[in-house]
Amino acid sequence: MTRHDAPTVVTVHRDASGRDVAGELAPGTFLAPRPLLPAADGLHVALVGTTAGLLAGDDLRIRITVGPGARLHVVEPAGLVAYDHRGGTSAWRAGVEVAEGGELTWESRPFVVSSGATVSRAMDVTLAPGARMLWRDTLVLGRSGERGGRVRATTRVVHDGRELLVEDLDLTDPDVRELPGILGPHRVIGAVTALGADPGGPPHPSRTALAGPGAQVRLLDTRAPAVERELTGIWESWRAAYDADPGMVPSTVP
Repeated sequence: MTRHDAPTVVTVHRDASGRDVAGELAPGTFLAPRPLLPAADGLHVALVGTTAGLLAGDDLRIRITVGPGARLHVVEPAGLVAYDHRGGTSAWRAGVEVAEGGELTWESRPFVVSSGATVSRAMDVTLAPGARMLWRDTLVLGRSGERGGRVRATTRVVHDGRELLVEDLDLTDPDVRELPGILGPHRVIGAVTALGADPGGPPHPSRTALAGPGAQVRLLDTRAPAVERELTGIWESWRAAYDADPGMVPSTVP
């Protein structure tokens, strides 16, 4: 029997009175969007897990659309675990579209790839001129005491019709990823990524400029708490920069 896992859908637009309102909050097979308390800085939505996963055969899909000038803040109250697939595979796929002048912040929790899991993970983002996104993301290879499963994580971000960030992180072979110069002993990979606007702030030794307006700080460690603490500081600093200047003019890179 062929499975058809339903996607989680979130759309937001700005109404005539200037409020950011949900156009659609459709639960999927694995996640349900829940609106949080109203706030002056945009619509806040939590993605709440509704079933165990990821298991073999699961296809978790998320579609997020932010209308012109609208602001959406997505939080994940809990992390996601890909369990032993016993020879099978699973997928996590997110498609994001942010219209002109719109903003999305997405604060995800750790994505744990247990030993025996084989996961493909894809983030596909399209930003219109003047749109921006702030994304926090952490991959953890294995639960406590595990070496971790196989994961291939791809990211493609297009801003104003041009590729801003394209990455193919292939961590499917444990023997290769554990080589010096790749991950070595590290099994936690965390990042905060600003897309469509430069968040400014003090320099960071792990900060990388993107091929256009934006920046990324990526951290590696053997344990998740150390990475999460440092990422929290970066996230709060960059989020404050966004909040302080809602009309931030995107920087450009020649």
